[in-house]
Amino acid sequence: MRVAVVGGGAAGFFFAINLAERKPDAEIHIFESQSKLLSKVKVSGGGRCNVTNAEFVPKELSKNYPRGQKALLGPFNKFCTGDTMEWFENNGVPLKIEDDGRIFPESDASQSIIDCFLNKARKHKVSIHKSAKVNIVNLAENSFELEVNGETLQFDRLMLATGSNSATWKKLGDFGFEIIPTVPSLFSFHIPNAWFLSLAGLSFKQASVKVLGTKFKEYGPMIITHKGLSGPAVLKTSAYAARELADRGYKFTIAVDFLNVDRAVVLDDLNDIKATQPRKLIGNARPSYIPQRMWTQLLSYLGVSNQLSWANIRKKEVILLVDHLVDNKLDVAGKSPNKEEFVTAGGVNLKEINFKHFESKKFKGLYLAGEMLDIDAVTGGFNFQAAWTGAWIAAQSIE
Repeated sequence: MRVAVVGGGAAGFFFAINLAERKPDAEIHIFESQSKLLSKVKVSGGGRCNVTNAEFVPKELSKNYPRGQKALLGPFNKFCTGDTMEWFENNGVPLKIEDDGRIFPESDASQSIIDCFLNKARKHKVSIHKSAKVNIVNLAENSFELEVNGETLQFDRLMLATGSNSATWKKLGDFGFEIIPTVPSLFSFHIPNAWFLSLAGLSFKQASVKVLGTKFKEYGPMIITHKGLSGPAVLKTSAYAARELADRGYKFTIAVDFLNVDRAVVLDDLNDIKATQPRKLIGNARPSYIPQRMWTQLLSYLGVSNQLSWANIRKKEVILLVDHLVDNKLDVAGKSPNKEEFVTAGGVNLKEINFKHFESKKFKGLYLAGEMLDIDAVTGGFNFQAAWTGAWIAAQSIE
């Protein structure tokens, strides 16, 4: 049996290795269009490779996928986070779980994953072809014709794992597949001239972001950047609201709660300082849950002297302070990639796929995994987990 894997990324290698272990007599070829292998794995997680996330319950794990939640529930019951951890550790890559649930190699180096894949592929005699320009010539049941660098080749099974590749999607569209148009997901928000931009690097353990005029509201850590806001709360908002925000041209208004403290509590705490410590300078007296840097910058922005005593601050100024801390309306005017990478929402319509095998319903023997499909997740290792699951199940399904 001859098997072609188009796409030498995470899903492609994981599929090829697992298939080779099951079927040592299979002739398996990986075709990668780039001259370097696993380049996305190399830069993922800031070069550390966030392999997966410590959510071990399939139903809870599936909730982290704005697109693909229902489709992935069954597959996760076959190959989930614990299975991923066991696979890597059995293959010489010990992993660690960090406080926020993200899972990385103990080496803190994505090269550990790359070396594992390349060594396993060589061991199982998987043929790897770099700088391979692939054209899908014909699709039929268990018969696939590819043109690779001008040479026509025949295969019995075909795995497509080319990631967010418009050329592959266009070709599949020519063969009758429905392709959901792609839009960016997992991006930071540009907020020009925001009052807090000088505080870049200041982070909050728990904040919330709501897109006004929509149902989208997310919670989690947040960080101020030199262009606006980022961190899990913002990235999750961008993921779940990906299509809505694209339709708005990435110009919309958000309400931000930096503190995760009830508005009435903040107001009471400020009024309590005013009542009990009236001689204190406003710049020196604040609730402890408000970062000093933010407090100083906010006073300056609102034109309130930090040398003013609490006895002399006006009621409307107190209310303005509270509003900017827990209900700050901000106009977003653009986006930035998360760690230099955009994740995309869109791809092959999930109705085209039999998720018991990650196999095309149109062409038996054609498998798809990873970002080829209209599946994407929030940040934290979930996109990789979907790739591992799809690739593993497909490899187990081939007879």
